[in-house]
Amino acid sequence: MKKQNLVIVGGGSTYTIGMIMSLIAEKKNFPLNSITFYDNDEKRQEKVAKATSIILDEYYPELESFHYTTDKETAFTGIDIAFIQIRTGGLQMRELDEQIPLKYGVVGQETCGPGGMAYGLRSIRDMIELVYDIKKYSKDAWILNYTNPAAVVAEALKREFPQDPKLLNICDMPIAIMHSFATMLNKNIWDLVPSYFGLNHFGWFTKIEDSEGNDLTQIIKDTIMGEGFVPTDQEIANDQSWQQTFEQARKMLIDFPEFLPNTYLQYYLYPDDLAKKESLTNTRARQVINGREKRITELCNQIIQDKSTKNVELHVDIHGVYMVKAAASLVYNLKQTYIVMVENNGIISNIPDDAMVEVPALLTASGPKPFSVGKIPTFYKGLIENQFAYEKLVADAYFENSYTKALQALTLNRTVVHVPTAKAILDDLIEANKGYWPELQ
Repeated sequence: MKKQNLVIVGGGSTYTIGMIMSLIAEKKNFPLNSITFYDNDEKRQEKVAKATSIILDEYYPELESFHYTTDKETAFTGIDIAFIQIRTGGLQMRELDEQIPLKYGVVGQETCGPGGMAYGLRSIRDMIELVYDIKKYSKDAWILNYTNPAAVVAEALKREFPQDPKLLNICDMPIAIMHSFATMLNKNIWDLVPSYFGLNHFGWFTKIEDSEGNDLTQIIKDTIMGEGFVPTDQEIANDQSWQQTFEQARKMLIDFPEFLPNTYLQYYLYPDDLAKKESLTNTRARQVINGREKRITELCNQIIQDKSTKNVELHVDIHGVYMVKAAASLVYNLKQTYIVMVENNGIISNIPDDAMVEVPALLTASGPKPFSVGKIPTFYKGLIENQFAYEKLVADAYFENSYTKALQALTLNRTVVHVPTAKAILDDLIEANKGYWPELQ
């Protein structure tokens, strides 16, 4: 099994330590020769990297090399695979993404509604540039992108790099939901086989089976109806925002019992209710700044101070394990099934072929091989086509520098709808995103 040379783009992320622990947990299945961090924020990355170096010394001594850099040529030369997890504008811009819509009574969220559009228009330029740079220095490298908002980013990358089998967009939300299913069923998550369709952050599980083919879907539905979703991650379990998210999932299943929903659908199905629950002074971004970011900073400081991990608790991240397992399936042609984003091309037979859908696929050395979904019911078709039109218009707005397309996108979005509100939010977002967005005409 050939050892891989990996670069993590966005090395200063608060998720990087979790990813490192996932790589350590999976090192027999995805052995590495080297790990490199790349980030354009030198100071932020340095702290995470220094802590990571100590972690690797203790838990991955056989790793031949670890280093970090802000130079793209150094980072991307001679790599086999890149994981991309960037946040253009940082948490400070995320907070504005959430606050500006809330001023107008509209959902403030990083991937859904106006906040998702703002984040997407900031991310596209950097993502395209990164893919070109990686291909420049390592043209055969695999690229796994899990940068949000993944739907908008995937739509833009599809246009810039059509039919590239080594560029894969993937999201960890389906596996997070399945982790809760596994807890409900008292089963190993990797023994569950999902049937799923939709767009990123906009989909439904139609069936959950175990590895022996037993249909467990109704058991999950009955459990949710009785107890609600059960968060399995301790950070989520102690987080009021996430608790409300899982409670809302029960409401969605009561109202629409046909399929098991992705939790992000709450923002589109109950936008007014969700907006009323949010606070201008304590948005999710502020909670992350005061919560996860602070904890990761303290954890890194402790490791660096002690030159050891003896006084900290380190956890393997299910999201990270999912990415690593998916990468291993691609690199070693394992043909394992994961939920990923691919161009539709008839997978869902009654929606546009050019939509970037999120479905189960075999991950092989020649790229993803998605399973057919077939025809979907009218309700879901209508929701998906509306959401896809929004995502397509956001990408149009970027590539065409079009104010009109951006306004059309927000008007279509189920969290907004009202044209004067869409226009007011758009104008505020343009002002806040000067230097990040293209100039919309």
